[in-house]
Amino acid sequence: MTKHVLLIDDHALFREGLQELLTRRGVDTVTTAADGETGIELAARERPDIVLLDIRMSGMQGPDVLRQLRRAGLAMPVVMLTTSHEEGDLVECLRNGAQGYLLKDMDPDDLTGALEDILGGQTVVAPRLAQLLARVVQGQPDQEEDLDPFARLTPREFEILGLLAEGRSNKVIAQKLGISDGTVKLHVKAILRKLGLNSRVEAAVLAVQHGLPRREPAGEVSRGD
Repeated sequence: MTKHVLLIDDHALFREGLQELLTRRGVDTVTTAADGETGIELAARERPDIVLLDIRMSGMQGPDVLRQLRRAGLAMPVVMLTTSHEEGDLVECLRNGAQGYLLKDMDPDDLTGALEDILGGQTVVAPRLAQLLARVVQGQPDQEEDLDPFARLTPREFEILGLLAEGRSNKVIAQKLGISDGTVKLHVKAILRKLGLNSRVEAAVLAVQHGLPRREPAGEVSRGD
């Protein structure tokens, strides 16, 4: 995990609980702020490795804090940590430079794993919001959209992609398929490489857009992992 997290949230119990959780999982420093103005000051002064930011707060709202951080030239990853499933919130935050959009009720291990991915340069959206994100993703249709974009995937990779589209974590996928977490990670890397994507969220969105799962993986026994 990272060394310094700044948590901006106006709920004291949540701040204290998450601060303890992150500390137990190897974070050296967790700085907290109860409002947006204080959070902006702390971010500018202390330059944390990552900022966790609530959307709905008294006073300055999360999206406004995000915009102020970016206008101030602060480039550290900002992750929205919220209870909101609203399409407008998701789109607004991602368009204004958030590198993550996570839900407060997610599993602690999934949260810390997502933060590590974000620190590694990925944009991560809570798996449960993959279908919502797919509806708002904009872009020009590909000239070869009538072709199967998953044709290069092995049966096992296709199966894992379908599980990603369902919002499954690496741990759950490994348990379901009877393979190790490391093997799942290798398959996910192969999937991203073959599809020309940068993150598992993009893979999940692509899968949802094409209606996965739509076919059973064939010949899986003979292909191996």
